[in-house]
Amino acid sequence: MKFTPEHEQIADTVRKFVAKEINPNLPAWEAAGIFPAHALFKKMGDLGLLGIKYPTEFGGLGLDFSYSMVMAEALGECSAGGVPMAIGVQTDMCTPALARFGSDALRHEFLAPSIAGDMVGCVGVSEAGGGSDVAALKTTARKDGDDYIINGSKMWITNGMQADWCCLLANTSEGAAHKNKSMIVVRLDSPGVTRQKIEKIGMHSSDTAQLFFDNVRVPQKNLIGQEGMGFMLQMLQFQEERLYGAAGCLRSLDRLIDQTIEYTRQRQTFGKPILHNQVVHFRLAELRTEVEALRALTYRAVEQYVGGKDVTRLASMAKLKAGRLSREVADSCLQYWGGMGFTADNPIAQSYRDGRLISIGGGADEIMLGIICKFEGTLPGKA
Repeated sequence: MKFTPEHEQIADTVRKFVAKEINPNLPAWEAAGIFPAHALFKKMGDLGLLGIKYPTEFGGLGLDFSYSMVMAEALGECSAGGVPMAIGVQTDMCTPALARFGSDALRHEFLAPSIAGDMVGCVGVSEAGGGSDVAALKTTARKDGDDYIINGSKMWITNGMQADWCCLLANTSEGAAHKNKSMIVVRLDSPGVTRQKIEKIGMHSSDTAQLFFDNVRVPQKNLIGQEGMGFMLQMLQFQEERLYGAAGCLRSLDRLIDQTIEYTRQRQTFGKPILHNQVVHFRLAELRTEVEALRALTYRAVEQYVGGKDVTRLASMAKLKAGRLSREVADSCLQYWGGMGFTADNPIAQSYRDGRLISIGGGADEIMLGIICKFEGTLPGKA
């Protein structure tokens, strides 16, 4: 991966923004269970951070995905995971398909204001009965004149309580599960839409909702791409989500190791610093090596993605490794903090709570393993 001065400029801008606008407010936002997405996103939009990879005609910077990766990694300076996750939904989860396959009218109506920070978006795929099984979703969108009538519900929707619009995946026909789905932009102030907040064990500053759709009328012009292509479009959209997620872990994991080194250097037991125990400094060295391996994998996947290659296999590997390593680093570091690590406001405890989601959201570890096995030719019943 070759980095330019523009890469470093974006990273520096993000780091300064985190230090000034996010970290000082995170304790209050964590306690409140929500952060002011419209106000924060507007500030980010003014800096050009919400449309780094999107076309300039819609307010973006027109750069490639490697610049988005740099931003995701720099957001690892945040002292809690909820806000970076919410930002990623806006930049790399609900907007990629809209930017690539949406009509110009649809992009002017929803993408441009999302890039500017005037609108907050969310992505509606998961449902209570399906989770990572996208093909099993039950939400329907049937035609009625020039509209769709949408019925169903979506679960675990990040930004769901504050979002202005949703990139919704719904069944538009009775055909095969992989060919009957369409991607539709739904305004969440539409009649028939209701929301219910979900309380979580971590990521507290990010609001999460269940969305209900009761005969919600949406113009058919809000279709992204072609009818029946929604499953494929979501699979493409997942690639950027998973790469963003892997990149977002890198600096935060390094930060946990840095903090643990400093703590164990200062904290003494039995007459010597905890860090001087071989089991401790060897383990921290192992963890640092693992993070560097994840960084190399993520950078390679992004480099190939920017080069136009299919990175489904590498992105799935990076997502799998990021989730598992987030759990491993937080758990190992917490042990060396002892009782302090079990204190609610401790930075390691924060990461222990927040990082657990990475192995679930955006496709569970088991889904990533299944995808990798398909590419390996080791999945039973597959050639």
